[in-house]
Amino acid sequence: MTILILGLVIFLGVHSIRIVADDWRTAQRARMGPMAWKGAYSLLSLLGFGLIVWGFGMARADPVVLWTPPVFLRHIASLLLLVAFILLAAAYVPRNGIKARLHHPMMIAVKLWAFAHLLTNGRLASVVLSCAFLAWVVLAFRAARQRDARDATVYAPGTTMATLVTVVLGGIGWAVFAFWLHRLLIGVAPFAMRG
Repeated sequence: MTILILGLVIFLGVHSIRIVADDWRTAQRARMGPMAWKGAYSLLSLLGFGLIVWGFGMARADPVVLWTPPVFLRHIASLLLLVAFILLAAAYVPRNGIKARLHHPMMIAVKLWAFAHLLTNGRLASVVLSCAFLAWVVLAFRAARQRDARDATVYAPGTTMATLVTVVLGGIGWAVFAFWLHRLLIGVAPFAMRG
């Protein structure tokens, strides 16, 4: 569990710089140059992510079960994750109506991902992981909205076609991950029957 927590501190710490020290970040980026800043940011992010994966894997080998969620929560989580994948797609598809309206769809996707996994997994490592990301993204979303208000950020209006493409891509991404990649990468088949 120590390695998992260390990974979360590094990964979420790096991703929290804009929340707690945006002016410092701007100054450091100017001092180092954008490429050097992005390089250091990426290396620390990868280190944190690697520790999260390693620590989570070790914790799964000797799980501490806090509770066993009822099966119906898996269905609710699946629907939440479908919406999360659509929101994730909205972060990247240009000029879609979802981003035009929500402004930061990736952060909302992370909120839904963390909440859905909190609903369906009562093991200590999963609870720590989900709660850490949920707490971080609530603060990150708030900070992003404050920056938008401060800078009077204007988001491009969405088009119907881009919005439809977003929904289709998100749905395909969800299906590929739910029915194939989740088992391959995480070792858990979300729709497998459990005894």
